[in-house]
Amino acid sequence: MIVIRADGVAIVAEVQVGVGDSVAAGAPVIATELMKMRHDIRAPSGGIVTGVHVAVGDELQPGTALVTLRPADVAAATPEAARPRADFAEYEARMALLADSARPDAVARRHADGRRTARENIDDLFDPGSFTEYGALAVAAQRGQHDLGRLHARTQGDGIICGTGLVSGRPVAAMAVDYMVMAGTQGFNHHRKMDRLIEVARRDALPIVLFAEGGGGRPNDGDVAPVMAAWLNVGSFRRFAAHKGPKIGIVTGYCFAGNAALFGVCDLRIATGDSWIGMGGPAMIEGGGLGVVRPTEIGPADVQRANGLIDLCTRDEAEAVAAARRLLAEDPPGDLPDTPVPALRDAVPADRTRAYDMRDVLGLLADTGSLLELRRDFGVGLITAIASVGGRRVGVLANNPLHLGGAIDAEAGDKGARFLQLCDAWGLAVVTLCDTPGFMVGPEIEKTGQVAHVSRLFLAGAHFGQPLITVILRKAYGLGAMAMAGGGFDRPHYCCAWPTGEIGAMGLEGAVRLGHRAHLEAIADDTAREAEYRRLVDDLYARGKALNAASLLEFDAVIDPALTRAEIARALDTAGPVRPGGRYVDAW
Repeated sequence: MIVIRADGVAIVAEVQVGVGDSVAAGAPVIATELMKMRHDIRAPSGGIVTGVHVAVGDELQPGTALVTLRPADVAAATPEAARPRADFAEYEARMALLADSARPDAVARRHADGRRTARENIDDLFDPGSFTEYGALAVAAQRGQHDLGRLHARTQGDGIICGTGLVSGRPVAAMAVDYMVMAGTQGFNHHRKMDRLIEVARRDALPIVLFAEGGGGRPNDGDVAPVMAAWLNVGSFRRFAAHKGPKIGIVTGYCFAGNAALFGVCDLRIATGDSWIGMGGPAMIEGGGLGVVRPTEIGPADVQRANGLIDLCTRDEAEAVAAARRLLAEDPPGDLPDTPVPALRDAVPADRTRAYDMRDVLGLLADTGSLLELRRDFGVGLITAIASVGGRRVGVLANNPLHLGGAIDAEAGDKGARFLQLCDAWGLAVVTLCDTPGFMVGPEIEKTGQVAHVSRLFLAGAHFGQPLITVILRKAYGLGAMAMAGGGFDRPHYCCAWPTGEIGAMGLEGAVRLGHRAHLEAIADDTAREAEYRRLVDDLYARGKALNAASLLEFDAVIDPALTRAEIARALDTAGPVRPGGRYVDAW
């Protein structure tokens, strides 16, 4: 016979066996309670119960006899671990509702519109297996209005997916609005999830990628109605705006009200060609008594590209995510900068009056496939891009000689200033390529607020905290050229020119006409006057051409255009480390 005895003090909570019962080895025979936890006392071997010596409620002492067994071969019962568990079944059912497969009709509509789901975008953004989701089980704050099962099935995550992961090995946070949940509107728990992720990103200094699609605040979250009047103390907008970044926004489809406000404070804004972006959607417009409009009448992508809201317009979400991954990637291996690029010697025509395409120069200077131009359709007098030179990522700010001869107008001033802020905040050195006759002038141009807009370039340059390299390709005249160099030729870490470079306090032709007006007017013969005019221009050109200006220490060096990549790389190597700085990136 085998006697099972107590080995500690307990209160018997339940007798699981009775006389005559078969007990398999390892099966529980008595359940005891200790500190409100149940503990099984198990049979050391199989047998038949011949005696039970305790009753429910008995207080046990060590050595107390509990059960007597007669040894016998008893088949083992099904292990508890192999039995279905209700708690895990509930968990698995809830998690299954989060998958796109739980909403096949909604997914089919997304795909029919040529768009992806929020989860598909998240999966594409992050390195495989690296994403950790926050708050996935949240539902809309409408438990007082709808059955909880309905909320689980219809309001997954309260319409936003939040989490962290790796993008090309770099830690990144992301928030993707789920348009399949209540048209991407923002609910109470939606904002709580955002606030949590923004705090995680702040604490760990993570970039944030925002997929913004849908409308604004959801007015029917009844669970919080008794304690909130208008939700104007929601902190998500302020916290997101305050985040030091990088903050990259991606939009497809409709993006209005609260979603547009969040998109607007992103450092860099990407949108697909089939997007419509506005601070007020159709409902707000109609509610304000301003008429009834279709959503496709509000802020179409072609309008928002031209006015500067969209930094990068892509064909679809896949291209947008690919661009975001490129922007977030750490410095990739690049082309060897010491390899000469002979084609650069012919990039600027020998005839100083002939225009050329600055984008051809950028293509030759940047590492293969690294050039990403921003805000191409706005402020077209300046070209802004992020690229790599010898594997080192830099911002590039260049004049566009094909527009106004490279003159800087109000839009170009805004564009250049914001780009310098962006590079400062992201810790990117900047290379400026100068070919400008200066700021645009004239009565009409001043109606645009030219003074204030172009002065932003001086302000941004004065506060820029990263290494700055300036290369003068051809014209570098007046205040415009100084602004292209961050405020003056003494401002860059290295300021150099190609042999085609020429500098002056203003355009050479204008300087001659103004400075020598009386002298030229005194020459009666037209041919002789034109010859004298050309001589005076040539004299000014000889004085201001790169080789002479460098000999007078106006800037640091004249370089071989073919070796520009190597010159930039060497200058950056000795310019000191880049550190994200700046207070914030202006929305404009």
